[in-house]
Amino acid sequence: MRLGPRRRELLLAAALGGAVLGARGALGTRSAQAAADERVRRGRELQFPRDHGAHLGAAIEWWYVTGELQSADLQRFGFQITFFRSRTGLAEALDSRFAARHLLFAHAALSDLGRKQHLHQQRIARWSGDETQALARASTRDTDVRLGDWSLQRRDVDGRSLYAARFGSMAGAQAQDFWLELELRATQPVLLQGDAGFSRKGPDEAQASHYLSEPQLAVRGVLTRGTARSDVDGRAWLDHEWSEQLMHPDAVGWDWIGMNLDDGAALTAFRLRRADGSSLWAGGSHRSAAGALQVFAADSVRFTPGRIWSSPASGARYPLQWQIDTPAGRFEVRALFDAQELDSRASTGTVYWEGLSELRDAQQRRIGTGYLEMTGYAGRLRLGN
Repeated sequence: MRLGPRRRELLLAAALGGAVLGARGALGTRSAQAAADERVRRGRELQFPRDHGAHLGAAIEWWYVTGELQSADLQRFGFQITFFRSRTGLAEALDSRFAARHLLFAHAALSDLGRKQHLHQQRIARWSGDETQALARASTRDTDVRLGDWSLQRRDVDGRSLYAARFGSMAGAQAQDFWLELELRATQPVLLQGDAGFSRKGPDEAQASHYLSEPQLAVRGVLTRGTARSDVDGRAWLDHEWSEQLMHPDAVGWDWIGMNLDDGAALTAFRLRRADGSSLWAGGSHRSAAGALQVFAADSVRFTPGRIWSSPASGARYPLQWQIDTPAGRFEVRALFDAQELDSRASTGTVYWEGLSELRDAQQRRIGTGYLEMTGYAGRLRLGN
């Protein structure tokens, strides 16, 4: 993936002011080998725990966790933490402890439903690819990604994933500060999206990712706001995805949902969107509580927008109510409050909407909650050039 102008600007900023990370010899050779070994392709059998870890040969990768929390005094919150890794394509053959072969980004957000308040933080650092570094790293052996004191780590407990996540900001206990320390325990097997983890994202086979999900994670932990600490529990959803070429040139962004249903099922639906609002590609899946998986063909998913909210900050117009038709049924998605837009121009260079939402069935009964993500409404999403 070639670097677009904005990413080159971010890389320069990281090189001048980001964390200075070391490297071992022959990292450039290792990166070339990884690129050959880790190509995204149909039929590649995912292996665990290795494929929970980073894939340094892929151009872009992310670990994405969203969920709903409730405190002991019945306050409700949504949360999001995403770690991104982007291969720069620079210094691949250079044996230097200053080589910025990768950029690591992270976004964190807290949606306070009672106050209708959306708090968010972001970070960026350059990384050579050395997995022993303390300040910023991503392990290739299992999920273990870190940016400063933000981290997401996975281990096996009785054959299921147990994640530990730490993120937020408590620099002086300001009004925008929050800090979350969470334990997320898998209650179901890993869900391989698409064709056994090979997920098409466009009309060309090259536009694809390897994509795995862990829905219905049982969450418990502590939320700190100022001097107040609250025990919280709830449910969460984790996606891990990596790709060499995710977006078709005609795509400007995507709409995506990951919904934990109250009966234990899990619903994924997404579409890649053209500039005129039409669907370029779509997909998703439904897994029942009993484990029956239904994978959606691209022409079987339809997103129909409803109520529109205009962001006073960016001017973007987001549909915050959707009718989504799938082979598993017709659903309605409703944002639980409007102002859940995230301005990440200081890291990934984009503005997008991502927030806690509820899922309803065709009879308008609430059947679950999860996250709705919409990109490309405040300008074309650029993952590269």
